[in-house]
Amino acid sequence: MNYIKSIFVLFVLLSSTVTSFAQGKVFATDQNVALNGYDVVSYFNQYDAVRGSNEHTVTVDGTTYYFNSAENASAFEANPSAYQPAYGGYCAFAVAMKGAKVPSDPQTFKIRDGKLYLFFNDYYEGKPFNTIIPWNGNEVELVTKANINWKNLK
Repeated sequence: MNYIKSIFVLFVLLSSTVTSFAQGKVFATDQNVALNGYDVVSYFNQYDAVRGSNEHTVTVDGTTYYFNSAENASAFEANPSAYQPAYGGYCAFAVAMKGAKVPSDPQTFKIRDGKLYLFFNDYYEGKPFNTIIPWNGNEVELVTKANINWKNLK
């Protein structure tokens, strides 16, 4: 339980430092490219985080998504909501625990019930810190919390 409390304290600190970065509905770069250019369809059809290309793009609600193939771009364009990540691609754990938009690592993900979830995975105070670990320990409750919190964050 101390681990969960430590993570919560971390997100209190992180949320204050990322507030200006995390203003949009979708986790995107300054150029408004979703998920640092990762192909959202590849998570589903390859179960892999694959970088897209500016050769294959689709723009939805002002945010541009990159794809690694024309086929993936077409699949997304036909049904964007089937591929768009939960909570706009922000860290699912942070949305659940803090109600905060914290940038995620597009390479740290899982698909649950047909929905893509992304997580923070980086160094914090010199130590690796991956939020998918506590998420997996209490996923059902955290999904419920995140769904409630996300309504207030949009």
